[in-house]
Amino acid sequence: MRPLLTCLLLIALSPFLRAETQQADVIIYGGTSAAVIAAVQAKKMGKSVIIVSPDKHLGGLTSGGLGWTDSGKKEAVGGLSLEFYQRIKSHYDNPEAWRQQKPDEYSRYEKDEAAMWVFEPHVAEKVFEDFVKEYDIPVVRDAWLDREKGVEKDGTKIVAITTLGGDRFAGKIFIDTTYEGDLLATAGISYHVGREANSVYNEKWNGIQTGILHHGHWFKTDVSPYKIPDDPKSGLLPRVSAEDPGEYGAGDHRIQAYCFRMCLTNAEENRIAFPRPEGYDPDQYELLVRVFAAGWRDHFNKFDPAPNNKTDTNNHGPFSTDNIGYNYEYPEASYEERRAIIREHEVYQKGLMYFMANDPRVPEDVRNAMSKWGLPKDEFTDNDNWSHQLYIREARRMIGDYVMTEHDCMDTVETPDSVGMGSYTLDSHNVQRYIKPDGFVQNEGDIGVHAPQPYEIAYGSIIPKAEEASNLFAPVAMSASHIAYGSIRMEPVFMILGQSAATAASIAIDKNLSVQDVDYTKDLRPVLIKDGQVLEFVVPGIIDAKSLGGIVIDDKNAELTGNWKPSATNRPYVGKGYQHDDAAKDGKASATFTVELPEPGNYQVQLSYPPNNNRASNIPVTIHHQGGTTEKTVNQRKMPEFDEAFTGLGIHPFDKTATIVITNQGTDGHVIVDAVRLVKKP
Repeated sequence: MRPLLTCLLLIALSPFLRAETQQADVIIYGGTSAAVIAAVQAKKMGKSVIIVSPDKHLGGLTSGGLGWTDSGKKEAVGGLSLEFYQRIKSHYDNPEAWRQQKPDEYSRYEKDEAAMWVFEPHVAEKVFEDFVKEYDIPVVRDAWLDREKGVEKDGTKIVAITTLGGDRFAGKIFIDTTYEGDLLATAGISYHVGREANSVYNEKWNGIQTGILHHGHWFKTDVSPYKIPDDPKSGLLPRVSAEDPGEYGAGDHRIQAYCFRMCLTNAEENRIAFPRPEGYDPDQYELLVRVFAAGWRDHFNKFDPAPNNKTDTNNHGPFSTDNIGYNYEYPEASYEERRAIIREHEVYQKGLMYFMANDPRVPEDVRNAMSKWGLPKDEFTDNDNWSHQLYIREARRMIGDYVMTEHDCMDTVETPDSVGMGSYTLDSHNVQRYIKPDGFVQNEGDIGVHAPQPYEIAYGSIIPKAEEASNLFAPVAMSASHIAYGSIRMEPVFMILGQSAATAASIAIDKNLSVQDVDYTKDLRPVLIKDGQVLEFVVPGIIDAKSLGGIVIDDKNAELTGNWKPSATNRPYVGKGYQHDDAAKDGKASATFTVELPEPGNYQVQLSYPPNNNRASNIPVTIHHQGGTTEKTVNQRKMPEFDEAFTGLGIHPFDKTATIVITNQGTDGHVIVDAVRLVKKP
C-alpha cells in the first residue's frame, strides 16, 4: 500500500500526469450529427481525424429525440446526409426492427423507398456508432473544452485545443460542430447571440415580432396573466414576463425557446408512466389550466408518430413544451450554469407531462388521454428514459466570411459558392411571453415563413473572417442572421455542411492553404459534386433568365411603388419568384422596368407571368418607345404565348432605352409582376 502522502501527491498532480497531446490532421470538437459526418468525410479523403466530444452519446438531437426529420425538400439532401437516412431505412427493412408494431401498420415506412426520414432515437444513435466503427474514427467522450485557456493560436492559426481534463489535441484544421459554438468563441472569432434588428440586414422577419402570429402557438382568446384574474396587484402567474417586449423590428438579446423533443409511447408493454420529477411545482402550469378552460384541445397535434408506437413530440400551442424565456443566458453560460438551465428545462417539461396526466385541475378528457402515454422503456436507458440532448435551437452564431440572411433563404439574392442547400421554412419558436397593453398575455417571436424553393448555402458562411482564424470551420454555429438560421438549423443540413467542411478541410491540408483560400470553383465544388452533394436545385417551372434569349429584366430590378408582395406560389416564373398587388385594385401600385438596349432598333416586348383564374384580366401596360407611348391590356388569366411564361406586347422602335410600366389601375384581380423581355427584330 502506498503511503498517504504519496497518494495525496498523485491526486494533486493527476491532471498534469494524465495530460497528453493527441495529434491528427483534423480535430472535430462536438458530438453532434455534423461531427460524425465530418469525421467520416475526412477519413474518406485520407485524413486522420479525432472527434473530441463533450457528449457521451453521438448524434446530438438526431439521436436525442428528433426522429421526425425537419427535412424540407428531401431532394435537396445529398451526400453522407442522405446516406444516413438510407441506413435508417435499411434498419427498418429488417423485420426484427419492428417490436411493438408491424411495418405495414406504420404509414411512414415505404418498402420501395430508398431512405426513411422518421425513426427511433436508439436507431439513429446506432447508425452514428456504426459510422464511427466502420471508418475507425477515434472518439474521446465526455471531453469538455477549457473555455478560458483551452485554445492555442499562432497568429490566425489554431494550433491545439485543451480539455478541462488536461488532454491536448493538436491538428492542422479544426471543426467546431457544437450547437453552442464554444470552440469558435474561445478562439476569439466574432459571433452574435439574439435577434438582430431588421435594419442590420434589411430583413423583415428577424427582430422583435410583436403582433405577428403565425403557427398557432399563441393565445387565441383573452387569458389573464395574473394570479387573481384581471387583478395586477395579485402578481403574475409563473412563466409570464413583466418586461416590456420591446419595439417591433428591434434587435434584442433573446433567443427562441428550447425544449426536449420527447420520445413517448402508448405501447403498454413498453410504457413507463410519466414520473413526478423532483422539484415538481403544479403552480407552474396554472396558465395552461386557463388555456384548457378557454376550450383549447390541440395538445396532441405534435405527437408525430415514429415506428413501434412511439412519437417525436414537439411543442404545440400557447403553453406547451417550449420553456419560453428560460434560456437567454444559456449560450454564454458556464458549463455549471448550463447544467442548471438544462435541469430546469427537464423539471419543467417532465412536470408538464405529469401535470396533464394527473392534476385534477386538468379537464378529465385531457387527463384520460394523456395517461395512456409515457416514456419508452427501451430509449435513453442510461438517463431514466429521458433524452440526453436539449434542443438548442440557436445559441451563438458566427459572424463569418459571409452572413446568410432571409434574402438568401427567400432566394432574392445570388448566394455565392454553394456547399449545400436548405429548404425548410424560416422558423423561429416563441422568444418571450409578455403582457399586452390590454392586460392579457401573449407570446412573441413565433415565425413561420415559407421558403419558396431550396436555396444555396454559401461556403463563406461556414468559415470565419480571414483575420480571425485561418484553419477553422463552423458548420453548425454557422454564420447567419437569427431568422435565416431558423431555416438552416435542421439536422440534415448540419450533416450536409459537416461533410462540406471536412471536404474543404482536406483540400486546405493538401494544398497548405488557409480555409479562406480554398479555390471553390477549381477544387472544392468538383469534389462536392462527385460525393453526391446537392449544390443547386432545378425546380420545374422556374426559368433561369440566363437561359433565355433577348434582354431580360426580372422583377427584382424593377422600380416598385405602392404595396407589392413577393410570392413563388404559382409557376412558371422567371428567377426567384414574382410580385403581386394582393388584388388591391386601387391604382396605387406600379412597376417600372427600364431596359438599357445595346443598339437602337425594333424590339418585340414580352411580359412574363404565371397565369391563374384569380388574376386580373385587364392589366394596363404602358410601353415608352422612340415613337411615343403604346397602351396595352394584358389578361393574366390566359396562358402566355412564348417560352412557357411570356406573352407578346408587340414590336416597337427604340433608341437606347425602353421603359415598360405596369399598374393596377381599375384592375379586376391580382396583378402579377415577374419579368420583361425584349427580343431584337429585323
